[in-house]
Amino acid sequence: MTLIKSISGIRGTIGGKPGEAFTPIDIVKFTAAFGKFIQLRTGNSRIVIGRDARISGDMVRNLVVGTLQSIGVDVVDLGLSTTPTVEVAVPGEGAGGGIILTASHNPIEWNALKLLNEKGEFINDAEGQQVLKIAESLDVDFADVRHLGSVMHRDDYLQRHIDQVLALPLVDADVIRQAGFKIAVDAVNSTGGIAVPALLKALGVDTVYKIHCEPNGDFPHNPEPLAENLTDLAALVVDTGADLGIAVDPDVDRLCFMMENGELFGEEYTLVAVSDYVLQHTPGHTVSNLSSTRALRDITVNRGAQYHGAAVGEVNVVTKMKEVGAVIGGEGNGGVIYPALHYGRDALVGIALFLTHLAKSGRRISELRAAYPQYYMSKNKIVLTPGLDVDNLLAAMQQRYRDVPHSTIDGLKIDFENEWVHLRKSNTEPIIRIYSEAPTPEEAVSIAQRIIREIESIMG
Repeated sequence: MTLIKSISGIRGTIGGKPGEAFTPIDIVKFTAAFGKFIQLRTGNSRIVIGRDARISGDMVRNLVVGTLQSIGVDVVDLGLSTTPTVEVAVPGEGAGGGIILTASHNPIEWNALKLLNEKGEFINDAEGQQVLKIAESLDVDFADVRHLGSVMHRDDYLQRHIDQVLALPLVDADVIRQAGFKIAVDAVNSTGGIAVPALLKALGVDTVYKIHCEPNGDFPHNPEPLAENLTDLAALVVDTGADLGIAVDPDVDRLCFMMENGELFGEEYTLVAVSDYVLQHTPGHTVSNLSSTRALRDITVNRGAQYHGAAVGEVNVVTKMKEVGAVIGGEGNGGVIYPALHYGRDALVGIALFLTHLAKSGRRISELRAAYPQYYMSKNKIVLTPGLDVDNLLAAMQQRYRDVPHSTIDGLKIDFENEWVHLRKSNTEPIIRIYSEAPTPEEAVSIAQRIIREIESIMG
């Protein structure tokens, strides 16, 4: 059993002992701590919650709502929802914060509390540390019977979210409708099964082939939207002659597309294609995390703008986007952040922008993909020996490559002329993650293996 406490929330597996898994006692403790934090920080006693369709979701929801009420917080419950919809609803409701009950792409046995500030954005490191401190001290005063919080149910925010997407100047439902797309959708039996078809209908897509779109939480495959998990969608696209396929994770903040031949467009290239379209119409900069494809930098430079890298993690990407005034950004895992709507990964706005781009291009999706720079990524890791000083190891690698452009804002990223390597220590495992990218798969593996050998020589 697993329980992971981090700055952005708490996640773990259902069942087991308190402090070792995502148990009711842990859920109550951290919910109370976050509610107390919001009250102290904002003076606002309203919190928005929403959940994905996990089997454990209703149980977790009951615990969270009751706990918030017990400390005098008024709850706005969106019920089955998506992460970006909750992010939109927090400022929409004038709330002090939000809690999303989802473990994102993690398997069925996991659940989590993802914590939002009053802007509907993930809390930062300093705020997360405050929540953890309150949770560990249990410095919470519960309300008396006449000051318990209320619960208000809202089921209109998905439509509000969709309406806001359609109102964006760069989203053109008419051109999408005229394109007559036939689209297959795999929503891994979570809330994307509600949200994605509703969005497509609003965009004028009349032919939608749905698979695994029943929001019952019984995931039919590993919920991370990777090629090996989307064989059913690939077969559906090919068998129906669909123009493309769409896959989202359980809370609908990650997005990937499938081409008409049943092959993935590439999760890394979701952000590349959307950014290319946005930059055509909106001058400005782009941001992604340091482990994302170089193709975003290439298309950004080609559009006369500047690319900026950020540390891994949505809150870090958002911080950098605000700092440089980026018009589009996100993460290479299919996370599109479009600040014209809100500062959060949002598969719905990603779908709308991508389909507008595809329709206006007049190309098949495979032709659009072929128009972008071709890169391949290799993902590796090294298990660390006990007692090893990782910081010293990374410093030694930095010294070796001191004459090569590099960044140390998040581990060590070395930017060679035609490829890059990113070394990061894990916060949860005794490993170093080694991501590399190059113009061919063989080159990506080769540069990663070279770096691994050098690290092993330093480790002895």
